[in-house]
This record gives sequence, structure tokens and C-alpha cells, in this order.
Amino acid sequence: MLIERLAKLGFETSRLRFEDVDNFWAIRGASGPIFCFAGHTDVVPAGPADQWLSPPFEPTLVDGVIRGRGAADMKGSLAAMVTACEKFVEQHPDHAGSIAFLITSDEEGIAKNGTVKVVEWLEQQGTKIDFCLVGEPSSTNILGDTIKNGRRGSVGATLRISGIQGHVAYPHLAENPIHRVTPALTELCNQLWDKGNEYFPATSFQISNIHSGTGATNVIPGNCEVQFNFRFSTESSPEELKSRTEEILLKHKLDYEIDWWLSGMPFLTERGPLVNAAISAVEKTKNIQPELSTGGGTSDGRFIAPTGAQVVELGPINASIHKVNEEVIASDLDDLSEIYKDILRDLLASE
Repeated sequence: MLIERLAKLGFETSRLRFEDVDNFWAIRGASGPIFCFAGHTDVVPAGPADQWLSPPFEPTLVDGVIRGRGAADMKGSLAAMVTACEKFVEQHPDHAGSIAFLITSDEEGIAKNGTVKVVEWLEQQGTKIDFCLVGEPSSTNILGDTIKNGRRGSVGATLRISGIQGHVAYPHLAENPIHRVTPALTELCNQLWDKGNEYFPATSFQISNIHSGTGATNVIPGNCEVQFNFRFSTESSPEELKSRTEEILLKHKLDYEIDWWLSGMPFLTERGPLVNAAISAVEKTKNIQPELSTGGGTSDGRFIAPTGAQVVELGPINASIHKVNEEVIASDLDDLSEIYKDILRDLLASE
């Protein structure tokens, strides 16, 4: 449906399938700068359907609110992007530069065959995005009150500690890996990794899962598995975080193995053409002063920013995303479309 709507505006589309993931790149124009709308069509599971006030995959409009899985994250933004382009192209058919869409169906999952692969394909084509607007639901209380102009990095790990299984009545014949790892985890939790800076909060360390035990109450387990994550600022690097973590683990003389994975590096788009255009558009449409923020989780912006593109995230209120009864205010989508159109006009309207 997106491709069909964009084709009517003169967009040329490349369907890009990587393994089992469908993506597309659509572009209107043959010169720079390239302004790209980036978004995803996939959604998280609906959860218990009987807890929804209406079927999660049947969009329902009630009292000015559209309910359904993906309404805010991020089908609403996709709709606003398309309608914004339709209005902008009608008013500026000979606009400067190019408008593009980078759409994936692999953002909520492992994100290995989505945006990251499209960006690699674009680099092979010699295509460079100058401005990128990601439609993630960035707003907190009122549409447009928060614009994400950066994101923290994310690095995670699975830590496996070995001990010796035994009977709880004979602890001298066993070695409890839970007891062994607990002091190390306490030290990791109490570390000051960095103090952040004017753009980013301090790096945080969070344990997400601990698994151990046989299920029996009278058995000391032989191993323990801990999963944790760093959300890190530009004041720390993945290498520094890994090194400091393993120094603590070695200090506590643990018998361990650890697997690390990097989900994304931190990025920041400072005040400039894109950020200023986004702020101006929100002020004009909503009559509020938006806050610039780098908080929250990761987004596909982490794959696009390293190419040198200016990146911002601007979308609906995020209070209900990933929850039962996800919803978006219908009039917010009209306003969001107007905001997107104004950003296009600011950056690409021909004289």
C-alpha cells in the first residue's frame, strides 16, 4: 500500500529482500540533498487478545482515538509521512533535492536484515542520505513535546559462572555459583561508569535475567547465567565497558565465560538544518517548545547516523506502545502530517 501511494507521486521503488525480510527504498528526485523518512511496518505481538477492548489487528476509531497494535509504533507515523509527501508534492512539484523512504519489516525483531542491510545497499549504490526523520513515537505527553536528536549506545552480555553442584547440607563439598557471583554483581551495580554530558545521561548498567538451579530446593546448582545491558553515553566506549567489567569479574576470582554483543553506538545530531526545521515545525503546528532528548531505547537511527546523515526521531505519544490497547489520537496524526510537511518545505521547497 505504501509503495502504491508513493508511486502515484513519482517515487521509484527498489524492493529489497534480505533472507526472510522485506524492505524497500523509494526515492523521488535525482539530486541532493536527500531527505529520508525511515520507518518500520513490523509490530510486537499483541499479547492476550481478550484484554483488548477491540481486536488488536482491526483498527478501531472510538472517541477520536485509533486503537490497534502498531497505531503509535509506528503505523500512524507511516501514514503521516505519506500524506505529508502527498501534500508537499502537490504544493511543490518541482522541489529541490530528493525525498526518500527507507522502510523495513525488521525493526522490532533481531534487526539483522532490515535497515542495516538497506544502508549497506545504499552505500554500494553510492547513495548518501543527508537528512533522516525516523517516525518512532518520541512524544511524551503532547505530540511534538520531545524530539530525539540522538540515542545512547547499547551493549549487552551473557555471563556464565561455573560452580560445583552438590547437596545443600554439604556445602563444603560444593561451590555455589550464585554466592560466588553475587558480590561481583553488587560491585557492577554500584559502579559509576561515567557522568554523562550535556547531551547524554550517565551510562547505566542493568541486570535483566538471572537463571540457575535445578528446580529442587536441596541442590546447590552447578552453574549460573546472568544477562545484563549497558546503555552508554559518548563518554564511554564498548571496549572500556567490557574491560572494566571483566576486571571486576577477575578480581572476584570467578570461573566464567562471557559473550558480548553490540546493538548500536551512541549518536547525536546537534542543532543544524534538520533539528532546527523539526523544532520550527512543531512550534508552528502545536505552539509548544519541544525538548531535545537522547533518552529511551535504541532505534534504526543507529544504523543511519554513522553514514554522516543528520537524524532525528519525531512521532506520536509513546505512552501505550507495546502495551495492550495501544492507541493514538487521530487528530495527532493530522498534526504530525502537517509537521512532516513543514519540515520538507523548510529543507526542500524550491525558491
